[in-house]
Amino acid sequence: MTTASHDHDLILRGARVIDPSQNLDRVTDVRFHGGRVAAIGDNLQSGTQTELRDVRGMVVTPGLIDLHTHVYWGGTAIGVDAVALARSSATATFVDAGTAGPGNFPGFRKHVIEPALPVRILPLLNLSFAGIFAFSDTVMVGECEDLRLLDLNHCVRVAQEHADLVVGIKVRVGRGASGASGIAPMDMALEGAEATGLPLMAHLDHPPPSRLDVMSRLRKGDILTHCFRPFPNAPTHPGGSVRPEVLAARERGVIFDIGHGAGSCGFGTSRAMLAAGFKPDVISSDVHILSINGPAFDLLQTLAKFHALGMTLPEVIACGTVNAARAIRRPELGTLQVGAVGEASVFEILNQSTEHKDVLGEVITTDKRFVARGLVLDGRWWL
Repeated sequence: MTTASHDHDLILRGARVIDPSQNLDRVTDVRFHGGRVAAIGDNLQSGTQTELRDVRGMVVTPGLIDLHTHVYWGGTAIGVDAVALARSSATATFVDAGTAGPGNFPGFRKHVIEPALPVRILPLLNLSFAGIFAFSDTVMVGECEDLRLLDLNHCVRVAQEHADLVVGIKVRVGRGASGASGIAPMDMALEGAEATGLPLMAHLDHPPPSRLDVMSRLRKGDILTHCFRPFPNAPTHPGGSVRPEVLAARERGVIFDIGHGAGSCGFGTSRAMLAAGFKPDVISSDVHILSINGPAFDLLQTLAKFHALGMTLPEVIACGTVNAARAIRRPELGTLQVGAVGEASVFEILNQSTEHKDVLGEVITTDKRFVARGLVLDGRWWL
């Protein structure tokens, strides 16, 4: 992040402030000073140099964190523009889910991550040397299909050289991502994650490998993305109950992340999981070139979907703030505690009929629409 001027003072006045990290949900003010959260309270006094923003009728949360995105724009076909997405979705932090691998990570850092500041991009490093190199509407090649692209020494070296940014290792397995290589790339990625002390995020698409193969390998703190995917490899039995290997993984401390995307979140599965009392730990968009124009769109719209499915507003906000921060082991993010990084997302909930679509084309209608209205970064009103 860039350094804010030490005397810059900003007050957000009169919003509904929801910060699950503090069990806070009430109408009040938030002050930022010198790039940090300075105070939360009613009728905070402003000075002659204070920037005052009237956000009454809106919702203010800690800066939203999208745990699964693809934002290596210009370097890979899958990537979208994080800065434009931050403006349209009031999202402060984008965790890039393995778009870059050891072979092209330096370019991602120099040409995308650093120029995007103060919008924060924190990457998961793909095990595959080239990252997700062939993903479009006309060309689709799984980066783990060819084991010649997987080199643990390179992966570990690059993760260690860029330890200030890299928050985990990413591997994609399934018929589409690893093909005949099956579960082998995941076993290699786990070894790399262990060597670097980082969590692993695992993508699972169509079998093989099976859900059981993947679940049984995940450790405490590892992340299963696409956790509410539709059949096949869904987490539920046909009758709706949660499969035992899924329950066992949660008991071990595995983190369950939505990772909506273009093919990985079904309303049917989501309803069954929620009805069973199994809520996601993290809600993320998996926004990329094939999902940005629907059905995922962005994090704010993905949060709205789960609110429409019955999760409370504080619950979905927790899944896009403090829970996501814990998943990437960045406790200074996702909170409005005094002294924390000075970031906040501002959005409005309109009483307006809105349709939401899942990856199978099912549509649900709600009377609420979430609209981005502002973003505080580095203690300043950025959007």
